[in-house]
Amino acid sequence: MNNCPIGVFDSGVGGLSVFSKLVDLLPNEKYIYFGDTLNLPYGDKTKEQLIEISARIFDFFKTQNVKAVVMACNTTSAVTYDILKSKYNFKIYPIVQNVSKCIADKNYKKVGVFATNATINSHAYKKQIQLYNHNTEVFEIACPEWVNIVEQELQQNTKSKENIKQHLDEMLKNNVEKVILGCTHYPYLLNVLSEYADKELFINPAKAFAQHIKSDLENSELLSDKKEKETKFYVSANPKQFISAAKLFYDVNEAEEISL
Repeated sequence: MNNCPIGVFDSGVGGLSVFSKLVDLLPNEKYIYFGDTLNLPYGDKTKEQLIEISARIFDFFKTQNVKAVVMACNTTSAVTYDILKSKYNFKIYPIVQNVSKCIADKNYKKVGVFATNATINSHAYKKQIQLYNHNTEVFEIACPEWVNIVEQELQQNTKSKENIKQHLDEMLKNNVEKVILGCTHYPYLLNVLSEYADKELFINPAKAFAQHIKSDLENSELLSDKKEKETKFYVSANPKQFISAAKLFYDVNEAEEISL
């Protein structure tokens, strides 16, 4: 299993913020990245739809003989992980559950979370952080427009910036010490967010998540012992738009469109 690939998925380019950190930490692994661009955004999907979508993606990765699947999507981690985790024999890494403990260990008194509707409605970050630290108060705000802002490369659009500032102003009323960017698309908006607040206020969970995955693969003796460095990118629609939108976090030269 050591030299089998690692699968990474998200609804689009957002998961590349995690993928890029993984490649930095584990450069000798083979990777398969799947961006489900046909079904984005995930944040407005029902629980049943998300379970069906996630299961199809897991089934695809099973056919690719992966040793692990990284749920680089906060929405599916929050809604589908507990339901699907026992149905597959490869390792599964959900971003919300893995990152929440890292946040809880910091002993912040007040933490904010920006995420999709589905993630916020599940209260996954709040439940997981307070599971490890009862003293951390968690404030959650849904930002359903932000995924499309990123995917359509509208970060500098006037209406987009007004929307981003509106959500940020609402969050800052709670006097939070940190704000978790609880969707892997949202770090693409850091330059805009930092126009209105200190960049250090925001937590991009990707780095801590990637470090956790590396440590766990090491402990499980599943790291590759070869230097093959192979990566394949797949999308379910609009490969050219995916490649264009991806450039902030990773230079994707080619993406194959497939139907699951």
